[in-house]
Amino acid sequence: MTTMTETSARFREFKMPDVGEGLTEAEILKWFVQPGDTVTDGQVVCEVETAKAAVELPIPFDGVVHELRFPEGTTVDVGQVIIAIDVAPGSGDAPAPAAEPAQEPVEAASQGDGDAPKGRTPVLVGYGVAETSTKRRPRKGASAAPEAAAVAAAVQAELNGHAAPAAAAPAPAVPAQGGAPDGGRPLAKPPVRKLAKDLGIDLATVVPTGKDGIITREDVHAAAAPAATAPVAAPAPAQAAPEAPAAAAVSDSARETRIPVKGVRKAIAQAMVGSAFTAPHVTEFVTVDVTRTMKLVAELKEDKDMAGVRVNPLLIIAKALLVAIKRNPEVNAAWDEANQEIVQKHYVNLGIAAATPRGLIVPNIKDAHDKTLPQLAAALGELVTTARDGKTSPAAMAGGTVTITNVGVFGVDTGTPILNPGESAILAVGAIKLQPWVHKGKVKPRQVTTLALSFDHRLVDGELGSKVLADVAAILEQPKRLITWA
Repeated sequence: MTTMTETSARFREFKMPDVGEGLTEAEILKWFVQPGDTVTDGQVVCEVETAKAAVELPIPFDGVVHELRFPEGTTVDVGQVIIAIDVAPGSGDAPAPAAEPAQEPVEAASQGDGDAPKGRTPVLVGYGVAETSTKRRPRKGASAAPEAAAVAAAVQAELNGHAAPAAAAPAPAVPAQGGAPDGGRPLAKPPVRKLAKDLGIDLATVVPTGKDGIITREDVHAAAAPAATAPVAAPAPAQAAPEAPAAAAVSDSARETRIPVKGVRKAIAQAMVGSAFTAPHVTEFVTVDVTRTMKLVAELKEDKDMAGVRVNPLLIIAKALLVAIKRNPEVNAAWDEANQEIVQKHYVNLGIAAATPRGLIVPNIKDAHDKTLPQLAAALGELVTTARDGKTSPAAMAGGTVTITNVGVFGVDTGTPILNPGESAILAVGAIKLQPWVHKGKVKPRQVTTLALSFDHRLVDGELGSKVLADVAAILEQPKRLITWA
C-alpha cells in the first residue's frame, strides 16, 4: 500500500501503513515530532500500536513537519493521512489542505473582540486554534432540578399531613481555578468531553492537570467525586419510607473504570474466542519430578559454553518439547479448513507466551528445532527482552507452530491453555515446588511441577497427545535423555 501522497510540489502526506499482515487500523501511541520540527528520510516520527505490537514509523522523505492530523491516543484506519511534511520550506506555495478530523476538535480562544493573547495558545496536536469563542449551551434540566425537588417535597409533606418545607436556595457556584486558558473554552479531548457530559460536569469548573492545561479523565472524575458525595437536604420523614443507604448517592462512574478494548487486548480477545470455538480442545496433565533438571540448570549456569546467556528451567523445558516433537512429528501441524487438509510442518517455530504492559503476546523463535542449546538460550533471552521493552515486531509473532506458556512464574500450579490460532498444541508449565515425593522407595522432598498440554483434537488424537506429553515429562525427569533421544 502506498503510504504517501503529494498535495503540491511543496507538501507531501504520509499515510498510516499496514505494518502487519492485513491490519486495518492502528492507535497512535506517541508523536516524536511536532509542527515546525525538521525531519530526515528514515527518521522515526511516531509510535503506533497495532493489533499485534507497538511499531515505530519512519518518515520516507526530508522536510519540516507542517501538520499532525491526529492526536495521541487516536485509532486511525490504514490508509489515512497522519502527517503532512513541507518538503520545500520557504517557498510560496499554498499550504496543504488539512483533512477534517473524525472527532470533535478541541478549541482554545480568547473571549470577546479583544486582541489575541500573546504567545501560542496550547491546543491538542492536529487541531487549530478556534477563531471565535464557543457559547456553551446550558445542560437540560439544570435549572429545573431545585424546582422539581421542592415540588416533590411539598407533595410528600401534603400526603403526610405536614406543611410543605420551604424550598432550599440553590448553593452558589464555586469558581474553579484554571478551567479554561484566558477565559476561553476548556481544553479536553473528545472522549473526556463526553465523560464530563455524561457525569453532568461543567468543564469550565474543572481544574486541569494535563500538559498545556488539558483536562484529563482523572480531572473529571475528581470533580465528579465531591458532587456525588455532597450532603443533600432530606424532605420531612415519612413513617412508611425507609432510609436510603448512603452508598446509593455515590455515582457508578466513580466506582467503575471503563477501558476501551483496542490494540493488543482486542486482538487477544478475537483470537482466543476464534480458537476456543473453532478448534476442539483437549487438555492432558502430568505431574513430574524435575529435581535432576534443576540440578542441570545449576550446572549449566557455571558452564563456560553458556556464559553470557540466560539459563533457566524454561530453556530445558523448551528443548524437551523440541525433542518430543522430533519423536512425534505429526503433532507439529495445522488444520486447513478451506482445503480440508492437515498441513504437517517440517520446522518448529516455537512460541513463548510473554506478559507485557500492553497485554499477552506470543513471539516465536524461528526454526527452533535447528538450534543448539546455547543458541536456543540466546534466542529465548532476546525474545523476552524485546517483548518486555515493547519492541516485538508483527513478523516475530507470525508463523508459530507450537507454544509454551509458563504460568509457574506467577505461582500457579497448572492451567488449561487455549491454542494460538493456526497451531496444534500449547504446553503450560506450572510452578516448580519442593514437595514430598516417593523416590527410590522412600518419601523425600523433591522439586515437582505439573505440565498441561492442550491440543487440537481434529488433527491430534489422544494417543499422539499423550506420547508428546509423556516424552516431555520423561526428559525433565531424566535430562540425559536430551542426549540419547536427540
